[in-house]
Amino acid sequence: MKRLFSILAIAGIMAFGTVNANTYANTNTTVNTVVSTTQDDDMDSGTDEEATFHQGLKKRFIEGGAGFMGIVLLCLILGLAIAIERIIFLNLSTSNTKKLTQNVEDALASGGVEAAKEICRDTKGPVASIFYQGLDRVDEGLEQVEKAVVSYGGVQMGQLEKNVSWIALFISLAPMLGFMGTVIGMIQAFDKIQAAGDMNPALVAGGIKIALLTTVFGLVVAIILQIFYNYIIAKIDSIVNDMEDASITLMDLLIRHKK
Repeated sequence: MKRLFSILAIAGIMAFGTVNANTYANTNTTVNTVVSTTQDDDMDSGTDEEATFHQGLKKRFIEGGAGFMGIVLLCLILGLAIAIERIIFLNLSTSNTKKLTQNVEDALASGGVEAAKEICRDTKGPVASIFYQGLDRVDEGLEQVEKAVVSYGGVQMGQLEKNVSWIALFISLAPMLGFMGTVIGMIQAFDKIQAAGDMNPALVAGGIKIALLTTVFGLVVAIILQIFYNYIIAKIDSIVNDMEDASITLMDLLIRHKK
């Protein structure tokens, strides 16, 4: 159904583009020249705005101080590295559980346990690994199969959650470092006021600006990592639910196979 909607959407876009192309072909050359010139100016303006944004961001980062801002940036880099690694691992661990279950059921019916184990060996993902551990202990009884499935399911769940706690640490650490920079910036501002003996706004503004910049960057890092963290947790929950459902299905298959 999704493929059908995608095909219809692409066809509609192509048809709309064809109509527009025919319409533009009938317009005069002068209008096309004006439009082209305007688009070139817009592209140049967009490039200038992008360069200005990067320069402004770099300037604010330097103004915030290399000490705390560097540590906050390190939290962002490490957190993103771990998040990307987990996302890749979880996507590779995702498999078609229904198809695997059907293949194992067919293999049990036609070739027995060894054929089903061969199917599991050729399939990637934690569900296939759990199936293999359970099938490998069929001769020891269904009780041992159930214990093996539960134990190895815990092992697979630990592998799915590996290093996720580090992302949570960086989410908590980044804003705390930003707040610490805020406090230090305020202290420096009051030190300058005390040394000058006068309430000069220029003296206070510098320290307060540094304090606010560290807080902003810390919160931005925490927000970015929080989005990745929630996605990873949702992905892990989905895979764990598939593992639990597949484990119950495997036990039902083996009971029917024994009978």
